[in-house]
Amino acid sequence: MTDNYDASSIEVLEGLEPVRLRPGMYIGGTDDRALHHLFAEVIDNSMDEAVAGHATRIEVELNKDGILSVADNGRGIPVGPHPKFPKKSALEVILTELHSGGKFKEGAYETSGGLHGVGVSVVNALSDFLEVEVAKNKNLYKMEFSKGIPKGKIKDLGPINNRRGTKVSFHPDPEIFGPKAKFKAARLFCMARAKAYLQPGVEIRWKCDPSLVKELDKVPEQATFHFPSGLADFLSETLGGKATITSEIFAGRTKKQTGHGRVEWAISWSPEGYGEADSFVRSYCNTVPTAGGGTHEAGLRAAITKGLRAYADIAGMGKKVSHVTPDDVMFGAGALVSCFIKNPEFQGQTKDRLSNTEAARMVENAVRDPFDHWLASSPKDATKLLEWAIERADERVKRRKARDVRRKTATKKLRLPGKLADCSRKGSEDTEIFIVEGDSAGGSAKQARSRETQAILPLKGKILNVESATMAKIQANNEISDLMTALGVGIGKKFELDDLRYERVVIMTDADVDGAHIAALLITFFYRYTPGLIDAGRLYMAMPPLYKMTQKGKTVYAIDDEHREELMQTVFKGAAKVDIGRFKGLGEMNPAQLKVTTMDPKTRQLARITIDREEITTTESLVETLMGKRADLRFEFIQEHAQFVEEVDV
Repeated sequence: MTDNYDASSIEVLEGLEPVRLRPGMYIGGTDDRALHHLFAEVIDNSMDEAVAGHATRIEVELNKDGILSVADNGRGIPVGPHPKFPKKSALEVILTELHSGGKFKEGAYETSGGLHGVGVSVVNALSDFLEVEVAKNKNLYKMEFSKGIPKGKIKDLGPINNRRGTKVSFHPDPEIFGPKAKFKAARLFCMARAKAYLQPGVEIRWKCDPSLVKELDKVPEQATFHFPSGLADFLSETLGGKATITSEIFAGRTKKQTGHGRVEWAISWSPEGYGEADSFVRSYCNTVPTAGGGTHEAGLRAAITKGLRAYADIAGMGKKVSHVTPDDVMFGAGALVSCFIKNPEFQGQTKDRLSNTEAARMVENAVRDPFDHWLASSPKDATKLLEWAIERADERVKRRKARDVRRKTATKKLRLPGKLADCSRKGSEDTEIFIVEGDSAGGSAKQARSRETQAILPLKGKILNVESATMAKIQANNEISDLMTALGVGIGKKFELDDLRYERVVIMTDADVDGAHIAALLITFFYRYTPGLIDAGRLYMAMPPLYKMTQKGKTVYAIDDEHREELMQTVFKGAAKVDIGRFKGLGEMNPAQLKVTTMDPKTRQLARITIDREEITTTESLVETLMGKRADLRFEFIQEHAQFVEEVDV
C-alpha cells in the first residue's frame, strides 16, 4: 500500500464549510428537532432586539413552499462596509462568517440569547435559499444566499418610509435534512407563542399558508400573541381549569437594572398533575428555552424550598418539615422561570442547559423575598401548601420503606446466579442498574462499578424484538423475564413506577452497529411495555467511547468519528502523530478505562431517553417502520435515507 500522506492531504475548511460537513456540531444533528432549531436561532435574534427595547413587533410566516420568514421592526442589521473586511458589507460578514455578530461588542446588547456568533450564519449554511431584507435609515437593502454562499452583492432597493428592521426568509437544504423534511406549523406556532410570553412588551404575529392549515389541528391561519402579564398568562393558560392548592398563582418579575440580570417567574400547584406528568418546570435564559434545566431552575427550587421551611418555623411546624426535600415541595408544581443575564454559559450550541453559577444565586435572591411576603399575606394558602409538601414527604418515606422491603424480597427470589451483580445499598435512592451487552462486558463492568450504588445485569446478545412478537412469546423470553425481575416492575398495565428497585436504568452496549441494534431493541421494549419509565426520566443510554487517542502521555476518548475529528482539531491541534485505537467492544476495555469513560458519574456522559409526546404520531410511525413486521416499510425507509449514510473505516 502506497503512503500518500503528504501536505496535500491536509484540508483546511473555510467559511461555512465546517457547518455543512458536520451540522451536528452546530445544531445537534439533522433530525426534526435540529430542523426546528433553525427557526429558534433566527427568532432569537429578533427577540434580542425586543429585549433590548429596539423592537416591539415580530412577524412569523410559513408559506406553502416551506419557506419560513421572520421579520422584526428593530434597528436592522448594519449594511455598511465592515472595517475588517472592507470589500464586504457587515450583513454579508454576519451571514457568512462564524463567530461574527453584534453580541460580542460591549454595549450592542445588554443581554442576548446568542453569544457564540454562529446562529444565523449556521442557518445560512444549512439553507438552500436564504434572503435578508434590511430596512434601515429609511432605505431598503436585500441580499440572497444559497448554502451559505452569496448569490451576489448586497442590493440597494431605494427609499422606504414605512418600514424598519430585519426580515430573514429561508428554506432548509434537503441535502442536509432529507428530501421529505419540512417545518411543522404546529411546532412553529407553539415556539412563537412561547416567545411572546417571555417578553411582555413584544407582539408576535403568526401567519401560515391556508393549504397548510387544513392539515393542522388547532393551529390558526393567522394569530397575534401579546401577553402583558408574561409568564403568569402562560401558566394560567397551561393550568386551564385545573384545581390548585393555592387560590392564586405566585408570580412576579424584577425590574430591569443596568449591568444586572433580571428574573421573571410563575408557579402554582395542582393535585391533578399535568397530563402524564405530576409536575413540570420550564425554564428560559435570555428567551432561549433550556429544556435540560440548569442553575436558574436550581435557584427557583432553592428559593421555594427555603421559603416554605422558614414559614413552617414561624408557624410552629418546623419539626414536621425536617424530612421535606425540594422534590416534595415541587411535587404537583407547574413552574416557569425566565432569567436575563449578561454572559450566559450554555452546555452545547443548542443551549439545552444553563451552567452559570451566579444564575442560581440571582434567581434565588430575586424569588425568595417575594415568596416570603406571598406566604405571609395569605396564611390560609401558605398552610395548605405546607401541608401538601409534608404529605408528599410522608408518602415518599412510606414508598421508600415499602420498596426496601420489596427489594429485599425480590433479591431473594431473583435466582440469577452469575448474572445480576446487585448493589449493596438497601434503598433505591441514587442507585442504578446497567443492562450490559454480553458476559465479557459484564465482567469488566462488575470490576469497574461502585458496589454500593451500581448493579450489573449482563444480557446474552440481542433480546427479542417485541414490536414483531406476540405477548405469549414476550412473556416466555428468558432475557426479558430476567430483566423485569431485576427491575422489580411489571409490564403493560401491571407496570408500577414505585416498584422500580433502582433510581436509574442505564443501557450500556458497544459503541458500534451491533451495540446500537441491541440498544434499539431494548428501547423499543421499554417504549412499548414500560413507557412510564421513560416519561419519569429514569431510562438512560451510556456513552462509551469508540476511540482512544494518545499523544505524548496525553490520553482522551472519542465517542464517535465526529467527536474524534473534533478532538483532533481542539485537543491535538491537527497533529499528525496521534495514536488512535478503536475499541471493538466494552469487553475490550480494562475496568479502569470503562469506569472513567462510561460508569463514573464524575467523568461519564449519559443520554436520557425521552418521548416527544407532541410528536407521538411521528414516533409511533417510526417505531412501527423500523422495528415492525413489515419489511417493505423498512426497505422504503432505507431507500429514502441511504443517501445520507457515510462510509467509515472500521
